[in-house]
Amino acid sequence: MKKINAFLVLFVLITTATFGQNTFTLTSTDLGGQATKAQEFSGFGCTGNNASPQLSWKNAPDGTKSFAITMYDPDAPTGSGWWHWIVFDIPANVNELVTKAGNISLNLAPKGSIQSITDYGSAGYGGPCPPEGHGLHQYIITVYALKTDSLGLTKDTNAAVVGYYLWNNTLAKASIVAYYQREKQ
Repeated sequence: MKKINAFLVLFVLITTATFGQNTFTLTSTDLGGQATKAQEFSGFGCTGNNASPQLSWKNAPDGTKSFAITMYDPDAPTGSGWWHWIVFDIPANVNELVTKAGNISLNLAPKGSIQSITDYGSAGYGGPCPPEGHGLHQYIITVYALKTDSLGLTKDTNAAVVGYYLWNNTLAKASIVAYYQREKQ
């Protein structure tokens, strides 16, 4: 009986240690499984509010020195997807971007962070704007916990170069996915 009890205690401890851990997690109070007109781009035929969603994250791994956020549409008919938002050099003591932080003119992003060029050709947030009738597109928003306090890049750095630096400096990442489509008018 003692062996069975010892086994059960050991099993519970291992299970708790393995499955009960707090993992690096990204959430949003503005965005669920579907993007809305609030997040939709304003331009390219889209008439949304182009408001970047509120994002918050928790349980970053030890050694995190900064964060980065990207928003990517792999379903864009470009052959290489579409980068909608790139923010990096977010200080390690920050765990949230407020709604509309992607609007550079509002100065809501954390001090020291950099928003670089998207595939729209400008810095800051550029919301979903899939072609009419192209069906659902997925928008993957990812937070990266980085092992460096700065990527050493500027607001003019393109998405591919930022991605390369993220790949080389990522300790952990967490994502949320939202879907959006435009019907034919």
